[in-house]
Amino acid sequence: MYLINKQANAISQLTQRSFSELGFREREHLQEWIAKEPSTLGEDLLIIQKEFDGFDDTRERLDLLALDKNGNLVVIENKLDDTGRDVIWQALKYASYCSNLSKTQIVNIYQTYLDRYQRGGNARDNLSEFFEQQDFEELVFNPGNQQRIIFIAANFRKEVTSTALWLLSHKIRIQCFKATPYSMGDQLFLSIDQIIPVKEAEDYMVGIAEKEQEEKSTQVELQNRHHIRLAFWEQFLNTIKASDCNLYNNVNPVKDHWLSSGSGCSGVPYQCIFMKNGARVQLSISRSNQEENKYIFDRLFNKKDDIEKTFGEELRWSRMDDKKASYITLEREFDGYNKAVWPEMIEWMVYHIHQLEKAISQPLKESNQTLKTFSSLPSSPEA
Repeated sequence: MYLINKQANAISQLTQRSFSELGFREREHLQEWIAKEPSTLGEDLLIIQKEFDGFDDTRERLDLLALDKNGNLVVIENKLDDTGRDVIWQALKYASYCSNLSKTQIVNIYQTYLDRYQRGGNARDNLSEFFEQQDFEELVFNPGNQQRIIFIAANFRKEVTSTALWLLSHKIRIQCFKATPYSMGDQLFLSIDQIIPVKEAEDYMVGIAEKEQEEKSTQVELQNRHHIRLAFWEQFLNTIKASDCNLYNNVNPVKDHWLSSGSGCSGVPYQCIFMKNGARVQLSISRSNQEENKYIFDRLFNKKDDIEKTFGEELRWSRMDDKKASYITLEREFDGYNKAVWPEMIEWMVYHIHQLEKAISQPLKESNQTLKTFSSLPSSPEA
């Protein structure tokens, strides 16, 4: 690996090092680096536990446990300068132990992780955010036998790589990442490269695996959900278009659990949310720029009393400092899959999304106009 010097138009070779000679340890260093920055493994992963030992009849513990964007559990095993001979067998045991974890258990495992290592937080809310605000009740975790295994080490023994390749050929999802430290003077660098499978082969194999999983999964249930949502939104749109609310005049029914309408402010739609156990109306402040989102939210929050007075109820104000988006919401419980309650549910949605528009449209317009006047955001928005 080389360091590029643009001014001198030259490169300088970095010195390859070992973790042990640098004084780094597996649990205290490599494991922590991955836990804090799982994107180094080339995808969005949500770490839900470390040093997990919640297995029956064994005291064994795996290094890191994560969820991928498809809801699959990912067992991550870290080794420093050498994998050892038994790492494959060890990880296969962990994956088999994890195969029985239910959705409730996974949520509890993640909540324990948040309480112990992340100074708290709500596991259900974080999971919904990770899966892009999907209805939590509809999220599926740890489906079938889709558990994955990731190894990270500086060196992989031949018996490890050959076994990994053999397991890959039998559709066991295994990846091997080579972690290499480098130095130049007092500066240290880390390279993490996927070596098994090579990226081009992985894309092909993942595509095949996803296709097979799609064919084997319970498509009837998913199709039923889509039909239910589509029917609900058709009934909702018929009702709201006959009302005084014009928000959804040019909107068509969809199979998603949300239905959005423009507010006049780019990236800040009004939304009605259909859930298995309830309904929600909200303003989703979800522009691509996090700073702009927080600016708009803060401007609106400064007018909270006036907005809620016009709205007629207290709203939930979710700034979500550590997330890109912010939300202003109202939610009520309903038996969403019971069509007999749909008229009441729709009436509640129509009334409250209309009230939300009445209460927020003018302050939102003012916030949007003020935002456009700044080439860069002020440090603290005026009231």
